[in-house]
Amino acid sequence: MANAQQMANAIRALAMDAVQQANSGHPGAPMGMADMAVALWGRHLKHNPTNPQWMDRDRFVLSNGHASMLLYALLHLTGYDLPLQELKNFRQLHSKTAGHPEHGITPGVETTTGPLGQGVTNAVGFALAEKLLAAEFNREGHAIVDHHTYVFLGDGCLMEGISHEAVGLAGAWKLNKLIALYDDNGISIDGQVAPWFIDNTPQRFAACGWNVIDAVDGHDVEAVAAAIGQAKASVDKPTLIVCKTAIGKGSPNRANTAKAHGEPLGAEEINLTRAALGWSHEPFAIPESVYADWDAKAAGQAAEAEWTLRFAAYEAAYPELAFELSRRMAGDLPKHFAQVAVDTVVAAHTAGQTVASRKASQIALEAFTAALPELLGGSADLTGSNLTNTKSTPALRMEASGAVARTEDGQVGRHINYGVREFGMAAIMNGIALHGGFIPYGGTFLTFSDYSRNAIRMAALMKQRVIHVFTHDSIGLGEDGPTHQSIEHAASLRLIPGLDVWRPADTAETAVAWSVALSNRDKPTALLLSRQNLPYAPKKDLGDISRGAYILSEPKDIGLKKKAQAVIIATGSEVQLALAAQKLLAVRKIAVRVVSMPSTTAFDREDVKYKQLVLPAGLPRIAVEMGVTDGWWKYGCAAVVGIDTYGESAPAGVLFKHFGFTAENVADTVRAALQRKR
Repeated sequence: MANAQQMANAIRALAMDAVQQANSGHPGAPMGMADMAVALWGRHLKHNPTNPQWMDRDRFVLSNGHASMLLYALLHLTGYDLPLQELKNFRQLHSKTAGHPEHGITPGVETTTGPLGQGVTNAVGFALAEKLLAAEFNREGHAIVDHHTYVFLGDGCLMEGISHEAVGLAGAWKLNKLIALYDDNGISIDGQVAPWFIDNTPQRFAACGWNVIDAVDGHDVEAVAAAIGQAKASVDKPTLIVCKTAIGKGSPNRANTAKAHGEPLGAEEINLTRAALGWSHEPFAIPESVYADWDAKAAGQAAEAEWTLRFAAYEAAYPELAFELSRRMAGDLPKHFAQVAVDTVVAAHTAGQTVASRKASQIALEAFTAALPELLGGSADLTGSNLTNTKSTPALRMEASGAVARTEDGQVGRHINYGVREFGMAAIMNGIALHGGFIPYGGTFLTFSDYSRNAIRMAALMKQRVIHVFTHDSIGLGEDGPTHQSIEHAASLRLIPGLDVWRPADTAETAVAWSVALSNRDKPTALLLSRQNLPYAPKKDLGDISRGAYILSEPKDIGLKKKAQAVIIATGSEVQLALAAQKLLAVRKIAVRVVSMPSTTAFDREDVKYKQLVLPAGLPRIAVEMGVTDGWWKYGCAAVVGIDTYGESAPAGVLFKHFGFTAENVADTVRAALQRKR
């Protein structure tokens, strides 16, 4: 690669020009990693710029997403649909070159990165998905799923605690096709990292079961390319390549300084840098010879064409497997799913069991995991509490050789023990979903959704079908006390745009919540589930549950021949309180409608006509939920029975009385609201 230096300098020039024009951005990291990028993208990366969605492409993740101009330059130079004008519009409204790479906006961007540490964790999810799909679908002589996951990361990613979670799991899972290139430049926003980042990174990764190739000159394209080749030979370990680099490489006065990190170089320094690099071209001008050196379209098309021929042979030999792999990678549910969903909901309704909604979730999962081989579950060390395992999902294990272990009947494990790694679990699930082929779900206690929150937000931002099973959803868990009792969490999760939140009241609502979550191709879901048993709430019609709220009980349903004078809205375990209060009020000839609202987020998407049908104008509304009250006022409530303090440590029944979650208190609240109306 005679022109490797010019290829790297093209990246440096585009990075400093785009940041300068935007007067915003991070030029230093792209300039420092340019040679690493030439080694990977110019020598090893298997991709097709004319088809960014090719199933067997290598995945590339820029974990240090502030270096976005590195990726944008690579996508533009190699031939993706990212014209030069988009680079000139860097960080501008509606451009395809946002400040940090965004999946679904820019062709070739595999995941949205920026919150440090999550990109490398997503990459672990990518690599795990590849390994499991290969174990499930490949046959002797037919390596249809066979690609690598590469990730660039920096000091910031390694300082974030989530990287420890991800690195440990990658080693435990022996993800040999995961290759991380560490941009070891020793600089962060505050300057030289030595005073506050003293980790021995190579030893840390080695201790977690990684190969480590240390002290590679990150500006020596040949050395980096050779290290990548060595890493690709691994059969049982992921690999870290430590690349020693200079941030802002080429800048006479900014290289190796914090000032190169997050601000434009300035016109004078850019001119000096051009001279130092021997780059005499105008801003945003790339010689045709450099474009030709970078152009990956022909090679990518040839690689995909060769794979397509192999897939055709695979399809001829294994038509059912080929169809199933294609279906799953497309994200389509099998044709029989709709009937399975209906049958599961009807079975729950018919049985009418009194169980905790976490158990109702497991009952629904038994049906869904049997019907959907793409369901890949897990728990953050709480499997016996979250109940995310089923008969169809044996535990995921790896052989000492690095191969995926199989059960006696040849199954690959589909339930993951994530360990106490809630944040890592959530971000890995994002990577699994982004890769395709699986619908990931994982469990922990609702209170610990705080640990996962930024990864949940990222799933919503990227519109990924990821399902979070959050059990122990209220003070109903009892003696564990306020550290474990969720108070603000339901309301907090409902604030995340694009996240569906369900808090079902019984087995039928739980089955509906699962079926809706599985059908949501473009949004993640949080299921908030109880520890304590919940009686089944009899229903006349199951059809409206999926709309997020429905009329559960009218005054006439309990023998009161009056129109409703008020509406009680309740979620989850509190639906039973609402029904009991309805009966107490009926004794006083006060007619009340009970509305179960398992999903405020789904209900809020309904049309005005349906909302007015469920919550008629003019009737006082009283909401009941064991959580903070703020979010309920948007429904025009006259009163809210909630809890705006932290919980206490005591048996659940004692806590319910202490905090006013009794049928009597709900009934008294309704009466008080009616008196105020008069």
